[in-house]
Amino acid sequence: MTSIEIQLPDKLVQDAQAAGLLTPEAIERLLLEQLRKQAGEALREMWARMPREELTPEIAQMINEEVQAVRHERRKPTAA
Repeated sequence: MTSIEIQLPDKLVQDAQAAGLLTPEAIERLLLEQLRKQAGEALREMWARMPREELTPEIAQMINEEVQAVRHERRKPTAA
């Protein structure tokens, strides 16, 4: 397990603490949610850049398999 120290504005800390967002579990959920969001955005950006005529069923299947592999890997419990 890794510990981190961050500096935040006092008002933000007070509000986040009052909302229960400063527990290790809450911060972990927030970070995981943001990572999933960024991964989804990256995939959508990649998809938008791909020429439509080159997106064959085989390539679509490869993308799907890669997404499934990443999801499977993220579901594994982390080593403590």
